[in-house]
Amino acid sequence: MRKVIVNEFVTLDGVVQAPISPEEDRTGGFAHAGWHVRHTADQTFQRWAVGNLGSAGGFLFGRRTYEIFAAHWPNAGPEEQVLAEPLNTRPKYVASTTLTEPLAWQNSVLLGADVARAVAALKREDGGDLLVIGSTELVRTLLEHALVDELRLMIDPVLVGGGKRLFPDDGALRTLRLADSTVTTTGAIITTYVPLPLEENA
Repeated sequence: MRKVIVNEFVTLDGVVQAPISPEEDRTGGFAHAGWHVRHTADQTFQRWAVGNLGSAGGFLFGRRTYEIFAAHWPNAGPEEQVLAEPLNTRPKYVASTTLTEPLAWQNSVLLGADVARAVAALKREDGGDLLVIGSTELVRTLLEHALVDELRLMIDPVLVGGGKRLFPDDGALRTLRLADSTVTTTGAIITTYVPLPLEENA
């Protein structure tokens, strides 16, 4: 059975909005886009990022993240190919109610109206694990339906005072087990958490 692995950059106050580019997502008047960039020169981070993408059997995207990636990675330069190759060549499954097929980025298909059911079916297939990058609304849906097997979070030592957060404010208790952690030279913490079964959250 395949795993669903969530890969996110997170501020210390839990925000995931616009980590890379000032143009990425300014909704809500977010003023600190690009907060993650200063941490990307670290070699520990670079190995982690390359390893995550290289080991994925496919990718799960929400509509916004998909459109950002589809605009960039097919045109990536030679220095980015270690990241671009798996993203461009491996299957991509997209949660969207507004996009229609065929999708322009190669090997991309829509998940359909019932996203949780479609992802559960993908998990039962043979093949490599499925990596979710960004895609906050999709991550929340997967957490709600207990479809996330690992959370790989890079927690940056920065507070942005507001913005889109990763986890839902739904009052649910979800217990996690720390499976791995390391500290980068910039003070960020790279962690792997495994959600415990729902019956252990009571």
